[in-house]
Amino acid sequence: MTGIIIIDKPSGMTSFGAVARVRRICSTKKCGHTGTLDPMATGVLTVMLGGATRFCELLESCLLYTSDA
Repeated sequence: MTGIIIIDKPSGMTSFGAVARVRRICSTKKCGHTGTLDPMATGVLTVMLGGATRFCELLESCLLYTSDA
């Protein structure tokens, strides 16, 4: 399977945990995210599957982090 999944990561879940859950649901071995969010942070996490993981480096340069604190 190849593709990009956008996740609204809840507070209390690590980025690795979110990717592991997607990997398990999609039954794929090759899976990664474009940037780590703090476990207590909520926000959009981009998960790449299969051949799409080759684009992770390109998307990392486009990330923008903001805070309401």
